[in-house]
Amino acid sequence: MAKQSIFGRISTLLRANINSMLDSAEDPQKMLDQLVRDFTNNIADAESAIAETIGNLRLLERDNQEDVQAAADWGNKAIAASRKGDELRAAGNTVDADKFDNLAKIALQRQMGSENEAKATAPQIAAQTEVVEKLKDGLNGMKQKLEELKAKRAQLLARAKTAEAQNKVADAVKSIDVMDPTSDLGRFEDKIRRQEALAAGKQELAASSLDAQFNALDDIGELTEVEARLAALKSGNSPQGAIGS
Repeated sequence: MAKQSIFGRISTLLRANINSMLDSAEDPQKMLDQLVRDFTNNIADAESAIAETIGNLRLLERDNQEDVQAAADWGNKAIAASRKGDELRAAGNTVDADKFDNLAKIALQRQMGSENEAKATAPQIAAQTEVVEKLKDGLNGMKQKLEELKAKRAQLLARAKTAEAQNKVADAVKSIDVMDPTSDLGRFEDKIRRQEALAAGKQELAASSLDAQFNALDDIGELTEVEARLAALKSGNSPQGAIGS
């Protein structure tokens, strides 16, 4: 996967205004789930790209180090050959001295070649190092934002559960509201009150019937006394009242 593509995706995700996206989302929960998936997938891609880039960088660094070491080795060989040539020339052996001087020149040429190769890879190493650092920074940013997304998702789920519990409690309270005249408890209370009123009416009626019966007994006693006095008059006897008896 191209580094520029990774850079673009990381940059886009890091610039995304999560709060604004959630505010405008029809279903914030689904939006959060999708964002978590996007960040998770892109983090995996970024990690793969970083690993590949770091691998290439390490190869360049190793090659550069080998060139630097080769340049140093050829430099040492040039010095050794030049010294040997000087010794031979001082001893009067110019032929062999020239041979060692030529070997010193060859070693110096090889040294220059290794130095040039090391110089050529230096900008590549610098560029690759910059790419790696940018990818690492973007990766860390995405990981941080992913944790924020997960926290927001957890908060949203908790709020949804709380709201659901509150609605259940409200529905339960409403269903047992005894002040509601249409509720079963209200109707049951009215029925009991009617039964209590009926019982009171029956008791009052029973009491009035007993009074009437006692009054009737008093009336019967009075009539009996009247009949007795009338009979006494007819027989020629003077009726005696209760006072004279």
